[in-house]
Amino acid sequence: MSLPAVELRDVVKVFPNPDGGVVNAVNHVSLQIQNGEFFSLLGPSGCGKTTSLRMIAGFEWPTSGEILIKGEVMGHTPPFHRPANTVFQSYALFQHMTIAQNVAFGLEMEHLPKSEIELRVEQALAMVQLTMMDLRKPKQLSGGQQQRVALARALVKRPAVLLLDEPLGALDLKLRKEMQLELKALQEQVGITFVYVTHDQGEALTMSDRIAVMNRGQILQIGSPVEIYERPNCRFVADFIGETNFLAGMVIGLDGEHAVVQPDGLGITVLGLAQGDLKPGQRVVISARPEKIRLEQAPELKVGDAHSHKNIFPVRVINTAYVGSDTRIIAILGLEHRLIIWEQNNKSILDPTEFYAQGDETFLYIPPENALVLAED
Repeated sequence: MSLPAVELRDVVKVFPNPDGGVVNAVNHVSLQIQNGEFFSLLGPSGCGKTTSLRMIAGFEWPTSGEILIKGEVMGHTPPFHRPANTVFQSYALFQHMTIAQNVAFGLEMEHLPKSEIELRVEQALAMVQLTMMDLRKPKQLSGGQQQRVALARALVKRPAVLLLDEPLGALDLKLRKEMQLELKALQEQVGITFVYVTHDQGEALTMSDRIAVMNRGQILQIGSPVEIYERPNCRFVADFIGETNFLAGMVIGLDGEHAVVQPDGLGITVLGLAQGDLKPGQRVVISARPEKIRLEQAPELKVGDAHSHKNIFPVRVINTAYVGSDTRIIAILGLEHRLIIWEQNNKSILDPTEFYAQGDETFLYIPPENALVLAED
């Protein structure tokens, strides 16, 4: 079995703060990143993801714990002696040099033969589809092209691991989405391990093989994009990844892998999929994604459903917004519980009576497998 490309073993990073105390920027983090994997560190600002990346790169050293690359303990090994290169949000290109000279710079510092430098620069520019741009200066390129130059400059040194610190953050939305697909395709082409830092959950879901969700210096969950989105292990992950509805309540019974929950102030029970080891009397939250909730005119449509007597409740529509691909609906459950429902617009129709409107009375159905019951944080 091959060694992980990157491994963090109980890594802690402490910074002093102005009042004389300390901040645990990274708090006992352990993880393994496999060879050839596109691995993302995802979380809000200040969660420790960039500090973790900088420690892998060698720009920061752990207060305690170990970082290994290809099975070798890095210790205080400086960045330029590590088999890893970093791509930053700011391209940091030399404006007075041509694109080819920018890409060649690191190889020249290693005093490689000129013929080898020229060959590797040509190959790197071909990887990022900039072969015909080699004699231009950075200011003559678009933002997306400059980011590709920064990638080529990192890839030309053939690192074992490529570290990317929010590299698409300076691009506009349309270009950023295009670059996400290009970056994933490039990673699959070159087969290098990518460690990617981002606060954009859509970006992480689009590109990653696995994602580590971080908050307050700790990793809360590691999994594939499907696992992270469909089976979050806590309220923070469910809330941070995509949009969701929450109902707080108490477990009043267990039914196999399902839990029966009584939401606060509603006088109803909800059957949901239990996440973790829950017990009767435990405080929990129910997480239900807006696209997984359905509105139905009559509950009898659920005849034949094994849980047809569960999770069907009368609601009143208070607002709607047509956004093209779907209609966003806000409905009231009980006296004050607001729920967001996304109905896909799968019929091409202009008749306004075909859409829900403010004041409509209808029924809401939450499939039990889509009502995730999570322990209260």
